[in-house]
Amino acid sequence: MRKPSLFAARTVASLIIAVIVVAFCALCFLPERTVYINGGAAYGPIYSGDQSKPRVALMFNVYENADVVNEIIKKLDLYGCKATFFVGGCWADDNTETLRNIVASGNEIANHGYFHSDHKKLSFEKNLEEISRCHDVVKALTGVEMTLFAPPSGSFGENTLKAAEKSGYKTIMWTIDTIDWRDTDENVIVKRATEKVDNGALVLMHPKTHTLNCLDKILTLYKEKGFACVTVSKCIAYD
Repeated sequence: MRKPSLFAARTVASLIIAVIVVAFCALCFLPERTVYINGGAAYGPIYSGDQSKPRVALMFNVYENADVVNEIIKKLDLYGCKATFFVGGCWADDNTETLRNIVASGNEIANHGYFHSDHKKLSFEKNLEEISRCHDVVKALTGVEMTLFAPPSGSFGENTLKAAEKSGYKTIMWTIDTIDWRDTDENVIVKRATEKVDNGALVLMHPKTHTLNCLDKILTLYKEKGFACVTVSKCIAYD
């Protein structure tokens, strides 16, 4: 039998190394999908809802601009839509009227921690404290028992997932990020929110004036595409 040439052997080795490098780079740029096992059950963050139904959910992370939040609520009501507002505890503590308006309007209120901390860097105990402190404030002011937690800046680790699960929470990430906290171009935000939207999409936003100005176009395009705009809880319900 003829032995493979040195050139052929080197070519195969080079191809194998190239495949390994490409695979490694791809993994480095994938979003973190941490899970952990507790009593035989696996827990991880949720990135999208039920993909079998034409529903999307707007999720607003709130640490500012109560006046814009109230205007967003009016706009949602005008289009017969609902959304989920992930509120920071320190913001909720100072904006009782707006907090109660979210609930009274039939929108969903959810947990965004108390101080907008980097939860990936926190111990299990500190994660638990951030989540439970926000929970207690919102419950005291509205009577609502929140069940969804969105870590600030999307930063989480195993301690975050464990603390959320122990507190009776699902950890929520997003499918589409409008990046409206940084970019103010309304056309760009509309494009990000609508261009690649699909069943079960969780669309991340913030209570910015330019985001409010975009809502008419976004909600109209969702309706034209046949999507119902619902709360995160309903979007992930698989009912």
